Amino acid sequence: MTMMWEDLREPPSTWGRWKATLRKQPSAFLLLVQVLVILLLPFLAPTFYGRAVISLMSLFAVTIAVFTVRSTPALTWLGATLGLPAVAFEIWSLFDTGNSTILVMAHLFLAVFYIYTAYALISYMFEDYWVTKDELFAVGACFTVLVFAFAYLFLAIQEIWPRSFTSFDGPGQRSFLELLYFSGANLTSVGLSDVGPIRPQARALVTVEQLGGVLYVAMVISRLVALTVIRARQ
Repeated sequence: MTMMWEDLREPPSTWGRWKATLRKQPSAFLLLVQVLVILLLPFLAPTFYGRAVISLMSLFAVTIAVFTVRSTPALTWLGATLGLPAVAFEIWSLFDTGNSTILVMAHLFLAVFYIYTAYALISYMFEDYWVTKDELFAVGACFTVLVFAFAYLFLAIQEIWPRSFTSFDGPGQRSFLELLYFSGANLTSVGLSDVGPIRPQARALVTVEQLGGVLYVAMVISRLVALTVIRARQ
């Protein structure tokens, strides 16, 4: 039988409450971490230690994502297996900033890990016909995960094919924040971005993200809305 906190002989500690919440609603924590990274990027990116702090926050997000995958039908061991090299290459890139190969590997592994996390969250949302509170948070968490995944793919693209993206100042290497902003505008189909792809490889990947954004709304969000309406009428 599940007991309420008020029924316990001794009230749980603050850390105990946080652990219980994380166990019941891991998607909410993942969404919170992803949004926090986005909000802190403008302040951290221009600083000398900004990349290190951003990388540490990304690693923390990876850890939360692995924990989130545990609550889904996806394979936890596969998520951890994909996350470990992503963490290793990300740390390596901090100490070997001039090595383009390591940067590409770090970005690619992070992108693959986030794509698998998005797959796990979608499987979780399609697992049953009941919409829980954590599944609603999973809608937002999955969307932000896809935004980060494509941003890392864009970073890898411009390392392999330089000047793949352009902006108001012309073609050149775009920052992570610029590509994250472009990824968000692209996935939501709002088109509000001054960044654009100009090389064929970048344009092909952008097209895939545009299709993914439309399918996400059509398949995932519409299904959860329909299930919520059906449950409310019962």
